[in-house]
Amino acid sequence: MCDSSTMLELAILGFLADGPLHGYQLRRLVAHLSGHVRPVSDGSLYPAINRLVKAGLLDRRTEPGTSAARRHTLSLTTEGLAELLRRLREPSDLDISDSTRYFTILAFLSRLPDPADRRAVLRRRLDFLERPASFFHDGDRPLRAEDVEDPYRRGMLTIARATSRAEQSWLRDMLA
Repeated sequence: MCDSSTMLELAILGFLADGPLHGYQLRRLVAHLSGHVRPVSDGSLYPAINRLVKAGLLDRRTEPGTSAARRHTLSLTTEGLAELLRRLREPSDLDISDSTRYFTILAFLSRLPDPADRRAVLRRRLDFLERPASFFHDGDRPLRAEDVEDPYRRGMLTIARATSRAEQSWLRDMLA
């Protein structure tokens, strides 16, 4: 997966794996998944839906609405489910390293029927988190919070370290 539109497509496929939805229901679910960080607009949602319909991954059925407007119900095709499972099984390195992208993967990871496939994704994330990393460097050396004078940068590093430790602990529990 190479951009945010593919993560939007993954979210669409994932939510529709739970059952058919109307576009506005899907938009609400996707917005809640991404939270305030990445709200979804009609200008990105509906083109993504159209790409997935055109690719044969979604079915779109028109139904009468409660008022004069007709509603479109979206559902996952067999090919759509296969594509969802492929995307979950084979996330890119960026999907593993970027927290927002990874959480989209994680939201639907239980859809993978093979526990070994789920563990492989979790193992990749744990391996990534266990590598030394920092927002700031002194030459080639990553800086730790204790090394940084600026209180806001120190705060970034402190929060990132705590979050990483909590996630590593959860991942180890899941992999045990």
